[in-house]
Amino acid sequence: MLQASGCHENDTFALVALGSNVASRAGSPADTVRAALLALADSAVCLVSQSRFFRTPCFPPGAGADFVNAVALVKTALDPQGLLAHLHGVEQAFGRQRRARWGARTLDLDLLDFGSRILPDAATYRVWRDLPPEDRQSVAPDRLILPHPRLQDRAFVLVPLADVAPDWVHPVTGKTVQAMLDALCEADKAGIRPI
Repeated sequence: MLQASGCHENDTFALVALGSNVASRAGSPADTVRAALLALADSAVCLVSQSRFFRTPCFPPGAGADFVNAVALVKTALDPQGLLAHLHGVEQAFGRQRRARWGARTLDLDLLDFGSRILPDAATYRVWRDLPPEDRQSVAPDRLILPHPRLQDRAFVLVPLADVAPDWVHPVTGKTVQAMLDALCEADKAGIRPI
């Protein structure tokens, strides 16, 4: 993996998904994602690399304007909960309000992976990964679940993830980013376009 300047050898690599479909104080959704990438970096987080920006249809369909999505590879001295708190602080700085799950938002930052850890444990991860589709919009975990339990189902995450960490392997399934992308139907991938 890459070594970013200012990062320490013992720091942990993490993957962060970024998305926006509502203008913020930074400007358009693309401007918001660009500014958020800069805001991620602080004394405890280094931006190692980032994907291209992609325009993706809003999910669920009809819920709002298209999103701008990207993925960042960071390196951090924080623990997983500390990094999640940092991500929530960046979201808040860009006007994120958590009114409706999967609703329109100025900025959404999702911690996808933290050093390939499975948190809090494999059994709990599987419960959230296997949550019935009808419960996914209304039920949210009360703790950090890693890796992100939906990343393997989301083309809008996997396409930019392939840009920034093509060799990443899912710590539970053992599948590569490309294998997860190949498992998705073509219709899911067709709407995702580089900006």
